[in-house]
Amino acid sequence: MTHAVETSAALLAVSHGTSDPEGQRLVAQLAQRVQEVAAARGCADPVRLGHVDVQQPDVPASLASLPEEMAVVVVPLLLSAGFHVNVDLREDTADLDRPVTVGGALGPDDRLVDLLLRRMVQAGVDSARDTLIFAAAGSSDSSAVRDCQDMAARLQARLGRPVQDAYLSFAEPSVKTEVAQARNTARGRVVLISYLLAPGYFQKLLERAGADVVTRSLLPQDSSQAPAELVEIILDRFAAGLADLTTASQAAR
Repeated sequence: MTHAVETSAALLAVSHGTSDPEGQRLVAQLAQRVQEVAAARGCADPVRLGHVDVQQPDVPASLASLPEEMAVVVVPLLLSAGFHVNVDLREDTADLDRPVTVGGALGPDDRLVDLLLRRMVQAGVDSARDTLIFAAAGSSDSSAVRDCQDMAARLQARLGRPVQDAYLSFAEPSVKTEVAQARNTARGRVVLISYLLAPGYFQKLLERAGADVVTRSLLPQDSSQAPAELVEIILDRFAAGLADLTTASQAAR
């Protein structure tokens, strides 16, 4: 069904979800900051937070909480376009009685490289001497792995030093394998660069993987304000999704 859409829409930010209280707080804080920045720029459209797993409200409940017929841009708070973006969110937003589109994942994006570099500085990483492993959650979706490889390559290009990608689940090489191999060959410290959004289960796995240094997640524990880079990426994904909705509406007229 085709619906007309005006040049406004709700922003539904959708996270993976976590049982970790600090992770929950930080993701909610991120969504709140997005709303504050959007409002300061004159955007009065609602911002909602939903989840694809673990937490409530889920995506259908989040959509149902918005006024009927209101257009919606779903922005995944996910670092790669894996199964949740390509399958779950597509299914959750199919055949609705409202204009809706699913925007792009947060990564790859050079602003995430800026954020990773800041986390490295905060952790005291010596990028000229330490062995650097770009550590991601992993996915059974090959497109998500390619996104992570892209991000690792961007970080490597920025540093001018080798950066090895590794994964905690599904994809290869595994974080544990890379840490063990680095122990046998590296002269400097072994560093895991966390490519995770927030503290939780996967960040704890990184901290137990045997590296000398593990950087904090992009939303670092105990922080009081969401990083500007993440806020800007989310607003950019929203703007792109809104443009797609408007184009589709104009084409249907």
